[in-house]
Amino acid sequence: MSTETTRSGLTWDRLRIPVVVAVLAALPLLFFDPSYTYISRLFILTLVFATLALALNIVFGHTDQLFLFVGALTGIGAYATALTADALGVSPWVTLLFGATLAGVLGALVCYVAARRRFTVILIAILTLSLQLAIIEIFVGARDITGGSTGFRFSGLGLESVQNALGVHEHMVLYYVVLALLTGVLALYHYIRNSKYGMAFDAIRQDEIAAEAIGVDVVRYKTLAGFVSAFVIGLTGPMYAQLESLVLPGMFEFNVIDVLVLIILIVGGIRTMLGPIVGAAVIIYVNEELQATGQWRTVVFGFLLIVLFLYFRSGIVPYLDDVLNERLGLKARIRSLVAD
Repeated sequence: MSTETTRSGLTWDRLRIPVVVAVLAALPLLFFDPSYTYISRLFILTLVFATLALALNIVFGHTDQLFLFVGALTGIGAYATALTADALGVSPWVTLLFGATLAGVLGALVCYVAARRRFTVILIAILTLSLQLAIIEIFVGARDITGGSTGFRFSGLGLESVQNALGVHEHMVLYYVVLALLTGVLALYHYIRNSKYGMAFDAIRQDEIAAEAIGVDVVRYKTLAGFVSAFVIGLTGPMYAQLESLVLPGMFEFNVIDVLVLIILIVGGIRTMLGPIVGAAVIIYVNEELQATGQWRTVVFGFLLIVLFLYFRSGIVPYLDDVLNERLGLKARIRSLVAD
């Protein structure tokens, strides 16, 4: 029985990313309608937030460093990419890595200081939330550079040429660009979890002092987790801006991005690969349904976050895994009894 379970587990582990990506790649062919962009926008938004949640999963799920400035990092990636490209007169694709690197350096710096000062998860949350509020104010205050609260239009990824060449809707092209990014992040996350970095991250999360005792460089690994997570978030920023065709501070506020990303991660399942995707699909749909409630949307999500932290911390994917494993185990025991 154990051999069969191990083999099936290894097979699923190898096929998990290709199967999920294949399913996601087929969705536009089934649901996208050129005359109706609302559905296509929701699908792209789901992929964007799934990528952000997966990035947060690396730094928070595996090293217990709670980033509450995901929105600010997303904004840094978007603003730095767009403004630098405009200043240099080049395509934003050229400056895409610059914006992501800038966000990554800030994430690494925060994690380095927090690790050196031995900040708890609560202190890191307070620090990053303060940075979130400060960075948004910078976006608003530096109006000569950023356009202030009204921002500026952004559609500079040059997808129109691809759209015209293929004869498809612009959302179709953007969907596959974001899917390619998500696929890369999934592969990176899979590599991290199954490498020495994943083992070091888990050792730090379980017992930081014990990890240091066995030779794990806690500061180095925490800083690395912060850089990778923030880099991915910064890389996602221009994709989000391309979807909205705008770059303005209100897009990156705490209640617009951070609350959703945190709930997505918890609903889907923290420290899981598929959790951010499942959570994003559920929460983006719920968020759209709550738009009509106005300010009550924030209240509902705040209450939902409290309930999730208290009573439903495992998430949807771990729950389904437990149910599936229980049923497979029951079937295996039945086959064993029948064979006997």
